[in-house]
Amino acid sequence: MPWLLIIFAALFFILAARVFYLQVIDSENLQKKALAQWTRSTALSAARGVITDRNGIELAVNAPVFKIVVWPQSVKSTERERVANELSELLGVDRARLLERLESKTIREYVVKRQVDRETADRISSLQLGGGVGIATDVKRYYPYGTLLSQVLGFTNIDSAGQSGLELSLNKYLTGLDGKMVADTDRNGNLLASSVYEYIDPVNGDKVRITVDKYFQSYLENALEEAIAVNNAKDAQGIIMDVTDGSVMAISTKPDFDPNDPPRTDLELLAELSRDRVVTDAYEPGSTFKILTLAAALDSGVTDLGSGFYCNGGYVVNGERIKCWRHAGHGMQTLTEAAENSCNVCFMQLALSMGVEKFYDYLYAFGLGQSTGSGLPGEGEGIVTHQKYVRDNDLARIGFGQSIAVTPIQLASAVSAAVNGGLLYTPHIISEIVADDGTVVYTADTKPVRRVISEETSEKVRQILESVVENGTGRNAKIEGYAVGGKTGTAQKYDEYGHVSAGSYICSFIGFAPADEPKYVCLILVDEPHVGSVFGSTVAAPYVRRVLSEILPYAGIQRTDRNTSVVTLPDVTGMSMDDAVRTLQAYGVSAVYEADAPVTLMVPAAGQTVPAGSSVLLYTGLEGLNTETDEPYYVQMPNLMGMTALQAYDALRAVGLTLDPEPADPYGVVLSQSVYAYELVEYGTSVKVWFGYPTPTPFIPTPEPATPAPETPAPETPAAETPAPETPEPETPEP
Repeated sequence: MPWLLIIFAALFFILAARVFYLQVIDSENLQKKALAQWTRSTALSAARGVITDRNGIELAVNAPVFKIVVWPQSVKSTERERVANELSELLGVDRARLLERLESKTIREYVVKRQVDRETADRISSLQLGGGVGIATDVKRYYPYGTLLSQVLGFTNIDSAGQSGLELSLNKYLTGLDGKMVADTDRNGNLLASSVYEYIDPVNGDKVRITVDKYFQSYLENALEEAIAVNNAKDAQGIIMDVTDGSVMAISTKPDFDPNDPPRTDLELLAELSRDRVVTDAYEPGSTFKILTLAAALDSGVTDLGSGFYCNGGYVVNGERIKCWRHAGHGMQTLTEAAENSCNVCFMQLALSMGVEKFYDYLYAFGLGQSTGSGLPGEGEGIVTHQKYVRDNDLARIGFGQSIAVTPIQLASAVSAAVNGGLLYTPHIISEIVADDGTVVYTADTKPVRRVISEETSEKVRQILESVVENGTGRNAKIEGYAVGGKTGTAQKYDEYGHVSAGSYICSFIGFAPADEPKYVCLILVDEPHVGSVFGSTVAAPYVRRVLSEILPYAGIQRTDRNTSVVTLPDVTGMSMDDAVRTLQAYGVSAVYEADAPVTLMVPAAGQTVPAGSSVLLYTGLEGLNTETDEPYYVQMPNLMGMTALQAYDALRAVGLTLDPEPADPYGVVLSQSVYAYELVEYGTSVKVWFGYPTPTPFIPTPEPATPAPETPAPETPAAETPAPETPEPETPEP
């Protein structure tokens, strides 16, 4: 029958088309599905590259851990409840969620938990949960020395991806390439013995060697922690650099964190502790900046070692008297003596003698106002006002370290150039990067960037700065058997509104050694110390001395016979302050202290040797409590004339003064103030301010003469006349 032939022919063509679709068009997809049914693919984690110090000591490594994996289709339906119960109890995962995954018809592989320790993995293995539960190797980042160098190293997430520090910035080098293993399974999804037919080895990440020396880093961090504790400070920062090639030997900001257990639940705290302020934060350097002014002035020829400078406590620039830190003045002094005294007047005159254009040429040559190119994450550029906006008043302040902001690493780099013979090097912390097969991927370029000053000038700078330590404000940095040069600094801080923050300072010291042939420079900053003697010479210099006295012998730099008389310090802790002072004087050293009470701590400690004539810091535990011994702090009185009561209140409050209005319920605007505008007044002073309505101007009608309107007498108030502004410099303490 013809119609049967037609039906069979149609069925034949349908079947042929279906076969063609399955064997040709959809063959690749079907092959993948078939392969997935009789094979199992397991990812093999690559090891993240290790980070070592300059000597090969491992600072960031991979700890051997495991991951627990399930293949739902290989777990028998009768075993799912047991598997879910056992794994949820041992691994601390959600049982209901895990059971849902085990009952899924579409999930081929599910990672229950990563970074499981060996003990837990062994317990799971002993439960014999069947072929549907597997244990695979995994990696976890581990930092053997805990908090050491934590801000620089950073940390990773659970997937071993960098989250901060070098772990983040070098993630593409440190991250390896995962491999995989493919093996045959039976119809239940269980692995068949000797069935592995594809194995791709993982490629481990590159090895990174940094310039930091682990022992240098330990010495620096210990000193910073002590500086914070002894000075009751907010935080402290430090950096040690090799002045001959720009290598960063140690760098730290305290407090910090342990990258093995970062506070991930408090992101604000984690961000704060992770920030390496040495490279990210700009600050007004104060007198440590005078090193650069000195180098520029000597190199440009505007001064020499025979120049003389007279200081009467201030210097007038464009009608404004800018004060020296010592209001009584230093009198007549040589250039070296002015550096020893840290005289602001001298350095104002040096900056003004060079002029804006010439001085700025040196500042830019020293690398200020731009990133140093260190390769450290988040590096700032500092703040250098464009020279076209700089007046002579600003230039004078820049000369002694105000009206300019630098990062600590910028200052350390610039000072290195000033003392190493005049060459600027790029600070760097990455020494080399080597691939897993031994190929060198990256090597640091240690060639000098440029010459900033001549060798002769650099020699003069070293000579002067050594004298600062021997005879001037840097005496507390003397080290037996070593020539040390350096400079103190005590800089004012500003609040979020740009005003001087009352009572808040950054005390610092930058020192280098050996002074005649420098190898290392060390900068330490102590932020907001709360002790009576807030000077760079007492708060920071002793800790630079401590660091240098530890790293120089470790680095193999021999002591020299400098005919230095040394003293082994007696133990004066527990003594009354009078007895402690007399005891130290008998040994040929002086004492610096605040409170008259029994001594609880001395820096340097008893038993240490110090050069004769050094200072010993004595602490009693009462520092900062006796406000009568605190040095008064002065602020600049704002001009309140014409302000409303609310405006005057805000203006006074912004600088730490209080408003005493007259009348008590003020009206109108300010007519007079008890302290002239721009005068210095002690922080916390109550300022009398008179309010009222201004005297109206008499009206004289025209064109015909007429009796003028009677004058309205002004309220009886003190004279409202404010003298021409004399803007004294806010006081910056300096030893």
